[in-house]
Parts: sequence; structure tokens; C-alpha cells
Amino acid sequence: MQVELRQRSEASRLMVWLSPLLALLLTFIFGTLLFAALGYDPLRALYAYFIKPLTEAWSLEEIVVKATPLALIGVGLALVFRANVWNIGAEGQYTVGAICGSVLPVMLPDLQGPLILPAMLACGVLGGMAWAAIPAFFRIRFGASEILTSLMLVYVAQLLLDWLVRGPWRDPDGYNFPESRLFAADAVIPALAGRMHFGTIFALIAVAALAILLGRTLKGFEFRVIGAAPRAGTFAGFSERRSILAVLAVSGGLAGLAGIAEVAGTIGQLHPSISPGYGFTAIIAAFLGRLNPLGVLCASLLLALTYIGGESAQVSLGVSDKITRVFQGAILIFVLACDVFIRYRLHIHPRRQPACPIHEPAQAKEVP
Repeated sequence: MQVELRQRSEASRLMVWLSPLLALLLTFIFGTLLFAALGYDPLRALYAYFIKPLTEAWSLEEIVVKATPLALIGVGLALVFRANVWNIGAEGQYTVGAICGSVLPVMLPDLQGPLILPAMLACGVLGGMAWAAIPAFFRIRFGASEILTSLMLVYVAQLLLDWLVRGPWRDPDGYNFPESRLFAADAVIPALAGRMHFGTIFALIAVAALAILLGRTLKGFEFRVIGAAPRAGTFAGFSERRSILAVLAVSGGLAGLAGIAEVAGTIGQLHPSISPGYGFTAIIAAFLGRLNPLGVLCASLLLALTYIGGESAQVSLGVSDKITRVFQGAILIFVLACDVFIRYRLHIHPRRQPACPIHEPAQAKEVP
């Protein structure tokens, strides 16, 4: 039996938009089987994971808090993926943005005034852009894969953060814990309600701006053409190199903004674990949202629910905290699988055995 994927002549536009819902349904089925295999009541576990957080006010607030960095990073990734540039290192750009934005409150703790917070946000954006410019340079100059270079830079950024908070930036009054000093009041993003802060407003602005850029501007059209058909874009006068640099700069800047917004708005200081993997989870948000900024926002809220639901199930049922990563990975796998079958048709047919040639007996030669 031979299995073959044959490309469809035209993908169904309806299924393109329905496939995320199908992927979520498959994820719920997978979760039911997973919890049953682990010995938990599937209905009770799914309720604790997906329904209970929606019934409590503080959980809804935490969902918005966790969705904020996911949306900021996710819309930037939607832009680069539309341009056929694969920025897998948003986690590193997030970390460097947090580091660069924290220079002022850590190195100059006595610096006060209304300009300190805008300066921190600007430094975070520039830090993320600079870190994203490294894989852009290697892609443009040497043709190196930005997948590998951006991913490897994640570990460089994380080790840099770990070295800083355990070394030169460690709080002298922190009882030797690996953390920086607490940010002053002027260096903290104002709260909207509870733990929600103005970083949420930044995320909504970024979603609206990217939606307008991709859908209403010539530059957005340029990015889409370069991503879909680079040669056609070149004939139209678009520069692939400038597009690569531009989309990576925007993506890195938004990831850096997410980093400093999380540190200055939610945490209030630097420590080694400023992210539960937002940069990687935002990749799932980008694909689940169909690389559409508004879709990314909705997907970010859903993935934030998996974080809060995982904590709820861990407390109420004793479920491992690794289940959150399992659910997020399952969502990505099912989204990609649905996309494959939208564009390709599965053909199964029996393998044919080659016919054996019939050898006729050789005739004896006559001896003269």
C-alpha cells in the first residue's frame, strides 16, 4: 500500500478559516483521551482547565495579563511569516528588550521623573530590534537561515539575563537571590485594574496598526507579495532585502516592547524567569490566528486561558504543570495537520509489484 499527498487545484477558503476551530475540537478530544490515560476524570479535568477560569473575575484578569505579551509578539510574528521570513527567536528578542529597558531603573535607581518610563519602553523596543537585526544581517549578507540564527540567539539572551541578575545587576539588598532591585514608582507601568496595566493598550494598538498595515497600505501589500512570490515582487520593484530587514525589525521591536512591558508592568524587577515561553507560544498564536492580527488577538486570549487553566487544574486536581505545554503543542500540531489536508488530498492505493520478465530458453547454437 502506498500513501501519497497530491496538491489540490484550489484550497477551500471556508476550510481555511474553519480549520482552527477543527484543530481546537481535535485538541479537546486529545485532552479527553490524555486525562483518561493519566487516571483523571476527563470532564472534571477539562472543566477545571477551560471553563472554571472563565467563571472567576481574577482569572479573567490574569488571562488578559498573559494575553498581552502573546498578542504583542504574535502580531509581529504574523507580519514576518506573511513575508516568508521565519523568526523563531522572538523569545530572545523579548528577553533582550526586557534587559535594555531595565538599564535605567537598575543602573540609575535614583533617576525620577515622567520621562523615565517612555525612555524605558523606547530602550526595550530598540533592544528587540537590534537583536532581530542580527539574523536579518546573516540572512541578507550570507544567506544563513534565520530559523537557526534567531533560535540560537534565544539561549544567548537567556544566559545574558541569568548572568546579569546573578552578577552585576543583583540586588545588594536581595538576600543573595538572583534578581535585580525593585523598580521605582516612576519606572512601573500604571495599572488599569488589578494586575492589568497599560501594556494591554499597547497590544491593542499594535493589533490595530498591523491590521491596517497589512490590509490597507502599499507596504503591507509589498510584504505579502515578497512572501508569496519573491520573483514577482522583484519585477514589481520591491526589494526582498529591505523587506526582510523591515519585518524582522518590526517583529523584534514588538517582542522587545512585550519584554519591558511585562517586566515593568507585571513583575517590577528582573529575574531569570521573566517568561514562561511567551516567544514560542506566540508562534502558535500566529498560526492559530491565520496570520491575521485580529485572529492573533483571539488566539492569544485562548492560549492565555491554557496557562491559567493549567494552574487551576494543577491546584484542584494535582495535574502536572507540563500539561499546559502539551495542550499548546497539540494545538499547533492539529492546526498544521489541518492546513496540510486543506492544500493536499490523501491518496491511498496498493503498491504494484513490477512484472517479472519471462526468459525464453536460449536456443543451442549449431556447431559447424
